[in-house]
Amino acid sequence: MNTTMPTKEFDILLYGATSFVGKIMISYLATYAEETFSWAIAGRDEQKLLALKKEHGLTSVPHFVADASDETALTALCEKTNVIISTVGPYALYGETLVKVCANTGTDYCDLTGEPQWIKAMLDKYEPQAQASGARIINCSGFDSIPSDLGVYFSQRSAIEKTGSPAAQIKMRVYKIKGAASGGTIASMLNVLKEASDNPSLRKLLVNPYVLCNAGHPFHLRQKNHKKAEYDNELSIWTMPFVMAAINERIVHRSNQLLGTMYGEAFKYDEAMSSKTASTAWITTLGLGAFVGAASFAPIRNLLANHILPKPGEGPSVEDQENGMFDMRFYAELDNGKRQVVQVTGDKDPGYGSTAKMLSQAALCLAKDIPNVKGGFWTPASALGDALIHRLGKHAGVKIKEL
Repeated sequence: MNTTMPTKEFDILLYGATSFVGKIMISYLATYAEETFSWAIAGRDEQKLLALKKEHGLTSVPHFVADASDETALTALCEKTNVIISTVGPYALYGETLVKVCANTGTDYCDLTGEPQWIKAMLDKYEPQAQASGARIINCSGFDSIPSDLGVYFSQRSAIEKTGSPAAQIKMRVYKIKGAASGGTIASMLNVLKEASDNPSLRKLLVNPYVLCNAGHPFHLRQKNHKKAEYDNELSIWTMPFVMAAINERIVHRSNQLLGTMYGEAFKYDEAMSSKTASTAWITTLGLGAFVGAASFAPIRNLLANHILPKPGEGPSVEDQENGMFDMRFYAELDNGKRQVVQVTGDKDPGYGSTAKMLSQAALCLAKDIPNVKGGFWTPASALGDALIHRLGKHAGVKIKEL
């Protein structure tokens, strides 16, 4: 297998440039001057692409038109670039053709999906092709699931350095978060609820913490699933469900397998929001439960999507993105009896301001930093690891450190 990077016209190509997060990425890449790279943008609406180029003064950045279902057009895009970035969601509705083309042509790929059922389907269908062609495919390269994936990786690497063994358990608690959801994210969430409502077997699949691990994995330990508000006596805080846990926890366990069970075969990991008061924890839990319960019924889901919630293309203002942030803490009990706390922070709205920078740097890391990683479906930690941690700290305002 050829593990050297092919020489193509562009280092990275952003597909879905006119999406909400795509526009933020263009703004970031247009002003990012820390290294030399070649790039292009693509989407299905040429007039919108031209307007974006004019807005940002990108006369020298090529653009291409391709529909998400047009295999021929997407193949032509892949022939031009080392890495293609997809921001076209919901991925379960619009993402498969591009993954198929990348897997068949050996084109590296990254996205920001948070849809575990879709990732599972893509693994089952296209991982053998990606392994054969040399395509490195990395899902979940945004807020879900880079902070969680790299936070655990960093924590376990530190634990092993200190004690010679990984931590048997890590608890991630969202200490602070400030941000808003876009219409695209909401559309993806509603589509997952729709698929789960229509398919009982999918509901069973989605609760399996190891669903994204490859066949033959050695993991069988029952994992904690936060369904309600409760008090954590060990950490002396109230906890409540974290909506991203459903994808983040599964990515972390897949990373563990791909890293050769670096975290151990009996590794326990769970995520939750933290609160100082019981009232906040319960109000948040009940509100989230009410939303999920209501959105599981088609008439209410359609009402929310069509008349109440933000639509695809809509999202938080520039001011809200700038004022957003996140602070996540990873608590590990080490073999030496001591507790280790690792902090992961971001300086922008997590789902959009920070995600745009994380996804951009993941793509550049994939294009420039890891020539010897083989083809297949990877996670951010298992493929990009230390190189991405360095990039995020230097160029994306995402800091990972031990407290």
